[in-house]
Amino acid sequence: MRVLLLLLVALLALLQYRFWLGSGGQHEVAALRGQVLRQQAENQRLRERNAALAAEVEDLKSGEAAVEERARSELGMVKPGETFYRVIEDGNAAPAPSAQAPDPPR
Repeated sequence: MRVLLLLLVALLALLQYRFWLGSGGQHEVAALRGQVLRQQAENQRLRERNAALAAEVEDLKSGEAAVEERARSELGMVKPGETFYRVIEDGNAAPAPSAQAPDPPR
């Protein structure tokens, strides 16, 4: 009887060890749950990005305003009859005369 009880306790200890620390145990399950949560967050981020890209594609397909805006901003294009002005600021230029310090009194 004593041997049977000792054998059952040893079997219970072995099962508890495998449940908590062995392959497929609680530690591994918790790690997999964390991995699933991270993947779900990444999937949601990618879904939102895909929706934004799909909206942009639809806007480009259906309207000329989006195409015009993109051509102006990214390609620097202008409409016929418009005049394009480029302002280049020179960082080495002297300040304007009105911005100079006044002459000292004589």
